[in-house]
Amino acid sequence: MRKALRDCERGITYRPFPLLLAGFVAALSTMVPAAAEQTAESLRAVRLWPAQDYTRVTLESAAPLKHTLLSLKNPERLVLDLETVDLESVEREFADKLAPGDPYISNLRVGRFKPGVVRVVLDLKVEVKPQIFTLPPIEDYGHRLVLDLYPVEPADPILALLQKPDLLPESPQGKKGGMAPKGPKSVKEPPPPAVSRLVTIVIDPGHGGEDPGARGRRGTWEKNVTLTIARKLKTLVDAEPNMRALLTRDGDFFIPLEVRVEKAQRVNADLFVSVHADAFIKPHVRGSSVFALSESGATSTAAQWLAKRENDADRIGGVNLGRKDRYLAMTIADLSLTAQISDSLKLGRAVLGELGGVNLLHKGRVEQAGFAVLKAPQIPSILVETAFISNPDEERRLNDAAYQEKIARAILRGIKNYVAKHPPLSRSTLAALR
Repeated sequence: MRKALRDCERGITYRPFPLLLAGFVAALSTMVPAAAEQTAESLRAVRLWPAQDYTRVTLESAAPLKHTLLSLKNPERLVLDLETVDLESVEREFADKLAPGDPYISNLRVGRFKPGVVRVVLDLKVEVKPQIFTLPPIEDYGHRLVLDLYPVEPADPILALLQKPDLLPESPQGKKGGMAPKGPKSVKEPPPPAVSRLVTIVIDPGHGGEDPGARGRRGTWEKNVTLTIARKLKTLVDAEPNMRALLTRDGDFFIPLEVRVEKAQRVNADLFVSVHADAFIKPHVRGSSVFALSESGATSTAAQWLAKRENDADRIGGVNLGRKDRYLAMTIADLSLTAQISDSLKLGRAVLGELGGVNLLHKGRVEQAGFAVLKAPQIPSILVETAFISNPDEERRLNDAAYQEKIARAILRGIKNYVAKHPPLSRSTLAALR
């Protein structure tokens, strides 16, 4: 059967992108019955999100797409057949979408396989574990067909912490890391916390990929702001002689909320900081906020509303509900979060106090709600709303590199204040793989 599939594939005339043009199948189109063309579904959009974690291919349409996915070897390929779809729209939407640096896809080809079926062939650089699923319409999205290409051997987040020699656990006081450059003279930097091992901080840039987060009136997307600030914070943390940081994402791609929690657990993190930029329907609302988890309801209506919106990230970004994963299957109900919440509130107060020196505070206290991304047991976890991206003035400041640096430094000072008062217990620097 696979030989027959390969023979069928060879029988199609393809052109590699970006050279594919709309007139490529003009002759073939006359072979398709007119009735089939009239009922063919047009693609609204095709989006590719390349990342080391995985590459996502999203096809968006007004109605669900009938599809079949096949894996072929020698060489490695994925063949996606789309039924009753307009060929011209598939060509147009796939054109120029492949990034040269995509770690998994080397080439894309599109052609008509047979009347009523358009074939998309993905030439692969390496063997992958594909997952394909559909998503119903939500917000601005129509029906989506999602194809995720995962590596056969997933990247180990622990190794990401050990790529710099000065961050190796054998030399936590190494001189290469140095101290972070001092901020303005008016801001007093806390002394380095006296701890006997490296403090591991997982920094979580909110949203990403299919989930853009909030959008400012000038067109700024939250996912881009959070990644920029998170990268700056990681640089500052890694410059501390007794700290190291890991980003849950270091690119524009979507990560489910529970996978963000999983990454913190995999590296046995001491702290978890999720970075966001809030939005509200009224543009005059402004200020920075810090949130912690609550097991007994939100501390305010606004906190409850925000938690619901942030938890909707999985529905917007697109979670494969059929995925089987031991971490995703973990239930939170039987785990005690009392101590974690108490420590999270302390961390939140330390960070909120420092943010108050950079920006107005939306609320003068740490608020609580049922944020799914803050549910890592035994890891103090906070969500920082750096500013309101829906406020024109704060949107402008969020795009300013100097202001981003100030926000990152304020978060670091808060972390250092917390660690100085609550040093982490001595334990193995590296997490054991579970």
